[in-house]
Amino acid sequence: QVQLVESGGGLVQPGGSLRLSCAASAGTMFRVNTMEWYRQAPGKQRDVVATITRSGSTNYADFVRGRFTISRDSAKNTVYLQMDSLKPEDTAVYYCYANIWAVGAHETGYWGQGTQVTVSS
Repeated sequence: QVQLVESGGGLVQPGGSLRLSCAASAGTMFRVNTMEWYRQAPGKQRDVVATITRSGSTNYADFVRGRFTISRDSAKNTVYLQMDSLKPEDTAVYYCYANIWAVGAHETGYWGQGTQVTVSS
């Protein structure tokens, strides 16, 4: 079955940087299409942060544009989120989301388990 495993969260001071990673795996041949990062702060809805297509086109939420960079390594089926100039309001659980086609199935969306990012002095 398809799995998305995230890593890279933690505690950082305001103005600092973190890099999140999310690796997709499956027990069969598969193809990863669009990949995204979302975030959810306590008591708030889950919002999309950044999107990257299979061809490498990117899009960002206004609240992170110019500070965060999404990228992917298709050979490793991995998406990254480089977060710079972090602010306390960036504190949230960050989730990876990917549209994946696997042999014998239709294209389906999958979520990672989430990783906590805390920005605080």
